[in-house]
Parts: sequence; C-alpha cells; structure tokens
Amino acid sequence: MLYLAIDQHKSQLTINLRNEHGDVIQKGQVRTNHADIDNFFGKLAKRARQHRGFMAIVEICGFNDWLLEKLKKAKCSEIVVIQPDKSSNKKTDKKDANALGELLWNNRKRLQGGQRPNGIRRIFPAGLEDAQVRQLANFRQFLITQRTKTINKIKGIFNKHNMLQDAPTELIRTDKFRKWVADVQLPVVDRMEVDVHLELWKTYDKQVVEVEVQLVRRSEKNKNIFKLKSIPGISAMGAIILLSRIGDIKRFKTPRSLANYFGLTPGCHNTAGKQRLGGITKTGSPVARNVLNFAVIHVLRKDKAMREWHKKIKGHGKAKVARVAVMRKLATIIWHMLRWDKEYQFHYDPPATVKKRDGQRPSREVLGGMDNKNHALKKGKTPSNCRAKSKA
Repeated sequence: MLYLAIDQHKSQLTINLRNEHGDVIQKGQVRTNHADIDNFFGKLAKRARQHRGFMAIVEICGFNDWLLEKLKKAKCSEIVVIQPDKSSNKKTDKKDANALGELLWNNRKRLQGGQRPNGIRRIFPAGLEDAQVRQLANFRQFLITQRTKTINKIKGIFNKHNMLQDAPTELIRTDKFRKWVADVQLPVVDRMEVDVHLELWKTYDKQVVEVEVQLVRRSEKNKNIFKLKSIPGISAMGAIILLSRIGDIKRFKTPRSLANYFGLTPGCHNTAGKQRLGGITKTGSPVARNVLNFAVIHVLRKDKAMREWHKKIKGHGKAKVARVAVMRKLATIIWHMLRWDKEYQFHYDPPATVKKRDGQRPSREVLGGMDNKNHALKKGKTPSNCRAKSKA
C-alpha cells in the first residue's frame, strides 16, 4: 500500500508519497494544468497497482472538488479529508505535505480496519445533493447579507438628513416604506444613490426567492425537515440548512459529537495541572450556528423548562454564555430527534391552581398528561427534551 499526502494550492500540488515502511519514495510539486495532473495520476495509478493500491490525505479547502474526483478515478482506496491546524510561523508546503504523510502513515492500520484515525479532525465531504444544498444555502446567506447592507445604506442617507422619523411606518421591509423612499425629496446625489440601492434591494429580494425555491425543490422529500420545524424558531429554510450540514446522523456517535461539529464546544488549554476553558471553538458551519442562534429567543419564549434552565446560567452575569449554552442544548436535542425519529417535545409543569370538582382529583387530561418527566422537572433536573425519552 502507498500513502499519498497532498498540500493543495490553486496553481500547484505539493506531494509526499510513502511506502508501507514509511519511507518517502517521491516528493515534489505538480502543476495543476491538465497535462501535468493527468500525467501524475496516470503514473500513480500504475505504481499503486504494484503495491495493492494507495490511500490519500488532503486538507479541506474551497476547491477540493476536482482533486477528490481525480483521486476517485485513480481508484484511491481511502480519501482522508481533514481540517487544517493553525498556521505555524515556520510553514512551508514541503513541511505541510510531509506532516500530512506522517499522519496518514501512522493511522494506516486504523483506516484499513475502519477505525477512527488519531490526531486529526477528519471531514467527510458531502454527497452531490447535500453539496448543492450547502452551496445554495451559503449563496442565500450572502444575498441576505448584501440586502441588509443595502437597506442600511438607505437608512444611513435618511439619518444624515434626520428624515427617518418622517417615514409613514417604522417597518422598513414594507411596500409602504419603499414607496415613501422612492417619492421623498432628496438632494440630487443622495436621490441617485437611494434609487440605485432601491433597485438592488428589489433584485436581492427576487434572487433570495429564487434560491429558496431551489432549496425547497431539492429537499421536499426529506421528512426530517418537519421534525426540525417543530423546534420553535427554526423555519423550513433553517431545517434545510441544518440537515444539509448534518447529513447522516449515524456518523455522530453521541450528541456531544454533533455539538462539537457545529463548533459549540469550548476550547481548552490544559498544562502543568492547570485547566483553562476558553470560548467555543467555532470550527463548524457559521450558517448552522446562525440558525441555532436565531432559534434561541423563540425556544426561551415557548419552552418553560428551557427558559428556567437558561435563567440559572444567566443569573451569574453570563448572558452570552447562557445563550451559547442553549444553542449547544439545541444541537444535542436535534441529535436525539434525528437519531430516534422524534419531534421536539415541550415540558410543562402541572397546573398548580386546577380546581377539584365535587371533591375529586382532576383527571389526567386536565393535568395535561403529567408523567415522570414532569416530576423530574419539578425536582430541578436539567431539561433535555428528546433525550429524556431515550436511553442515550
């Protein structure tokens, strides 16, 4: 078996090839033009056939797609895509490729045995459908960001003249407000800039709708969308975005794994017996974290048990920490919902002021179907929603 490490760049690949004994048998650079790439992979495929195939390792980047396809066509037995570490002040492409080669060779037995490799954060590239949904979701987020900037530009011009108070409505994203913006008298330069921004605003609105239609078409058969929509604050678009990032829930062995995948677990710096926890790692998708962040306020408004748990953390003067804690809790809940095929479950305390009729105990229906979970909540246990129903 041969072990190929690739440090990828736009114009060249820095490669490091090892044999079964861990010796480097080829290293150097390959230009990314079609002729050089085809020549390299053609020779590699012939060479690998004499050594029972080859494995490859490459760091994730925005233009991995064509390289991964080349590796598949060359019949690479295992493609390991990893999250790169922080850059060193002694970085060179050759050192990076050599370090990747050592990681791959050290984990060769574990990879061949289907075990999790040590010392690396492995990434599983999405399938074609999920990749397209992710791309559309990112594009939608870009359009929304640009639209927000455009609206803020318009507001800035009116604030410059202290005219925003004259608007017929405080609701900015309404036809009434747009009509007022289009007709109000402004200096020539300001009028020209506002008109341009109004056209951009209309264009962004149209493009956002078109992207959302494409997202719905690609996800309309996914039944998990309805499960995630049962979470307060998560819309159909939010559910589609989260599911495109998660993929197959079975690849996450525990709820913590999903929270870590979203970058919602704290970093740490432990040394000399001292343990220091930092902020969350933020290594996952920022779009997914944005969906969870938006859902927090709705969950706290509608789920009493979650609201009480949030207050306990916030009461120590840690409002941001409490918000992130709810986001992480939602990630673990989503794991249970998808893993055990459940919808979001609210927890209600039994009514304290239910009146008895004719001296009899109120019926179970009157009490709202109180069960053991409600008793657990009254004892002050942390809410876990879907987790409460499973043994995981």
